[in-house]
Parts: sequence; structure tokens; C-alpha cells
Amino acid sequence: MTTEAILPARADIADATAPVLRQQVLVLYLADSSLDSYVVGWSRYDGTGRTSPTTGDSDEPPYESGVAALRDGWRLFQAAQLIPPYPGHEYDVSFLKHEFFFERIVDVRSVVDLS
Repeated sequence: MTTEAILPARADIADATAPVLRQQVLVLYLADSSLDSYVVGWSRYDGTGRTSPTTGDSDEPPYESGVAALRDGWRLFQAAQLIPPYPGHEYDVSFLKHEFFFERIVDVRSVVDLS
């Protein structure tokens, strides 16, 4: 992959055939640290400006697991650090700790659905 494939194109370039690349981000919270575990929460962000998804805008997750997102072309770029619970706090309720960030780079001139 060349660097040109991931850098956003400049809007002032006269070449109408040049791709205009933007990033879409998908955050999946999984049931545990395994990418093939089921999705318990999610957020989506669309750098193309075509959609404005918000947290909780759907009853169904966009994917059943992190692996399903990978198979659909999303690239994993960050996973939550695994930190063991402090002794005596194994059953405390807190934030969703199995957070995985995915991205895909899309050409805004083509039609791409965020889901």
C-alpha cells in the first residue's frame, strides 16, 4: 500500500479523477477480549459527512463480532489493554473494557454505506 492511498486528497487539486479519501471509524465493545466474541455496544463515526450516526441509534449491532467487521473490510487499529481487576473487585460494574477501534478509508466520490 502506498502512502497516497491513506492520505486525504486536497480539495484544491484540479484533477477531477483523483480520489477524495476520508476515514470512517467503528468502535465495538465486545463481551470479552476475544475478537470473535459478541458485540455488546458500538459507536460509529463518518468522516465522509454522508451520515451522522449516534450511539444507540439502532437496536441491532452493525456486526455480530469483531471478526465479522474484519471480514467486511474494516481494519483493526486499536484494542483495549487487558488489565486484571484489583483483588476483591472482580465483580464491580464499570466501563465497557473490551473496546476495539476499526477504520476504513473510503473515497467520498463513491457511495459507501457506513454499516
